[in-house]
Amino acid sequence: MGRIKELFIKKQNNILNVYCTAGYPKLDSTLEVMQALQNNGADLIELGMPYSDPLADGPVIQASGTIALQNGMTIQKLFEQLKDFRKEINVPVILMGYMNPVLQYGFERFCADASAVGIDGLILPDLPMYEYETEFSPIIKKYDLDFIFLVTPETSEQRIKKLDELSDGFLYAVSSSSTTGKDKNLDDQKVYFGRLKSLNLKNPVLVGFGIKDKQTFDKACSYTNGAIIGTAYIKALEQTNDIEKATKEFLATVL
Repeated sequence: MGRIKELFIKKQNNILNVYCTAGYPKLDSTLEVMQALQNNGADLIELGMPYSDPLADGPVIQASGTIALQNGMTIQKLFEQLKDFRKEINVPVILMGYMNPVLQYGFERFCADASAVGIDGLILPDLPMYEYETEFSPIIKKYDLDFIFLVTPETSEQRIKKLDELSDGFLYAVSSSSTTGKDKNLDDQKVYFGRLKSLNLKNPVLVGFGIKDKQTFDKACSYTNGAIIGTAYIKALEQTNDIEKATKEFLATVL
């Protein structure tokens, strides 16, 4: 059984998934950030692979990606950094990114290298469901990687069920159809979250987009199994030279 499934069996609710950008704030910050997140209460780490045209990301995460690229971060460099990360990090780790750089690297090579270093799953928001089913799913499964699809308030029930069937690990429920980092009132989406609950999905559900503090985290957890924080954490890293201290202080405002 994979680490993500184990996590949701051990801790079914109040799961905190924190997004960070590989190679940010400095090229060699990746493992330090991951260690700080594990030390201070993150249940799951979503590691962003920086890309020049990130469709789903708001300005803060885009800016962190631009800095990471300027720092020299590449997929190859990331796998070099992650080579021995499982000696220190035991929480599940997901790679989040976009298809263009992954295809340039070579899709099967990417999955093989991700699996070899100990990555648990992938989020590739611009991989369409049809292409996933017909072309990429067998490769992902070959290397024992979970694949997480995103759903939005506009996704039809039929499509939600299909994406849930295809997903492993969890389903990523976008709180509203916009980019990351925008303020959201999660109560405005009561009907949407209720709909997800009523579908008796096979996967747990984590809410992302607009989660930034204890109030929004607790609210998200009242509707689903947990939440994903990204922009607010990246902002906390912007202001510091002490990653451990900044991470501890930030997560103390969430948990």
